[in-house]
Amino acid sequence: MTQEELFKKLIAHCKEYGFVFQSSEIYDGLSAVYDYGQNGVELKNNIRRYWWEAMTRLNENIVGIDAAIFMHPQTWVASGHVGAFNDPLIDNKDSKKRYRADVLIEDWIAKIDDKINKEVEKAAKRFGDTFDEAMYRQTNPRVMEYQSKIDEVNKRMVAALEASDLAEVKKIIEDCEIVCPISGSKNWTDVRQFNLMFDTKLGSVTDEANTIYLRPETAQGIFVNYLNVQKTGRMKIPFGIAQVGKAFRNEIVARQFIFRMREFEQMEMQFFVRPGEEMKWYEFWKETRMRWHKAMGLGDNKYRFHKHEKLAHYANAASDIEFQFPFGFKEVEGIHSRTDFDLSNHQKYSGKKLQYFDPETNESYVPFVVETSIGLDRTFLLVLSSAYNEEKITKEDGTVDERVVLKIPAALAPVKLAIFPLVKKDGLPEKARKIMDELKFDFACQYEEKDTIGKRYRRHDAIGTPFCITIDHQTLEDETVTIRYRDTMEQERVPASKLRGIMIEKVSISNLLKKI
Repeated sequence: MTQEELFKKLIAHCKEYGFVFQSSEIYDGLSAVYDYGQNGVELKNNIRRYWWEAMTRLNENIVGIDAAIFMHPQTWVASGHVGAFNDPLIDNKDSKKRYRADVLIEDWIAKIDDKINKEVEKAAKRFGDTFDEAMYRQTNPRVMEYQSKIDEVNKRMVAALEASDLAEVKKIIEDCEIVCPISGSKNWTDVRQFNLMFDTKLGSVTDEANTIYLRPETAQGIFVNYLNVQKTGRMKIPFGIAQVGKAFRNEIVARQFIFRMREFEQMEMQFFVRPGEEMKWYEFWKETRMRWHKAMGLGDNKYRFHKHEKLAHYANAASDIEFQFPFGFKEVEGIHSRTDFDLSNHQKYSGKKLQYFDPETNESYVPFVVETSIGLDRTFLLVLSSAYNEEKITKEDGTVDERVVLKIPAALAPVKLAIFPLVKKDGLPEKARKIMDELKFDFACQYEEKDTIGKRYRRHDAIGTPFCITIDHQTLEDETVTIRYRDTMEQERVPASKLRGIMIEKVSISNLLKKI
């Protein structure tokens, strides 16, 4: 099964089992906008909680806020979004498809990088334990030629984007002989800029003075509240402010399911530090955030850092945490050293002093900021992409069965426990209901008595339920139940009275937090 086929199956699975639906589907849907179903919203809430507690519970100097989506329009002038929040777009005249020009170039670079990695893998197999990868990359003519191409194109792209030289961006696409993925042709239009912000009107009079924007990021809500939080919370630098919330971008090129949407959710933390100490904290948060990801146990080798060559107008350093999705390594989180750009600009445009008096140095200054910004929807897709498995199972009679299982980390699973009476008679449903009523205050539980026990197991494998509890006739005799484990399908007999303690130990988010 190819990665493309796997991704299509994952998308279909998300709809079939209540994770993600196309928005307004009965009206043929709305492009790049999605709704989360009954299982999807639980998984999303659990991921959000894992992030929130990692930020605010594990760090005494980080607090949270919830800022409004609507903000004064001058906010976006000060932040640079009105003048500079653009994507370079290009159309293929044959397929009529539109693309981000910089992404086309980055995808071309990724293909050349894949060629390098294949050369390295072949050499590693050929030379075995004596293989020196660093030396090979520096001396092999073919690898050096590929790397030279990457370096040259990267340098040209960064320079062109920084200078807003759209003609040069198109020239790079032509020189690299980049073709449209749909038509296979090189028949491109010119590159042009497109602002990504949605605007709307506030109040009853529709004139320009009342134009406001749907926020394209959540960070500015933190910056304009920085002084409020600092004073009311008596916060001392360094300290952070965390926020989870919706953001909106008029993405023209929105594809890859929920990876790139027009309405999405961000989890951001802005960490305020002394000027000159930002690089120390930048490195600290890079490593801390990577530990948060790896604590989920989805595969350390699926993550990597990508250092930005072209920096945003506000940054002096930036790296992405990328994850290996079925469609390749893509960004899920950005760690940025934003300098004092945001607070200084808001101070300038608002006329309000946003300085911090440092009692240790006895001076006032505008703090520098290190940002961690992660997409909640992308993290949701990351978890599902890793969790989706199709397995063949050889039964006792020699026949082969298949199951689709979502191996979601137990602490994040939408349903933690499924409770089954073996049959719908003999007092088993009543006993199962009693156990359900005792456990539902602590865990997301589901009760099922329809179909055979095997079919019920398969249904819960498909939504990622880590534990199924079966109540049978022996339960009536000795008050024991069977726990069936999702990943191994092994079964264990335990006293019903110990279920709560066992489950608390196995499904608590603190299990993840302790690994960070």
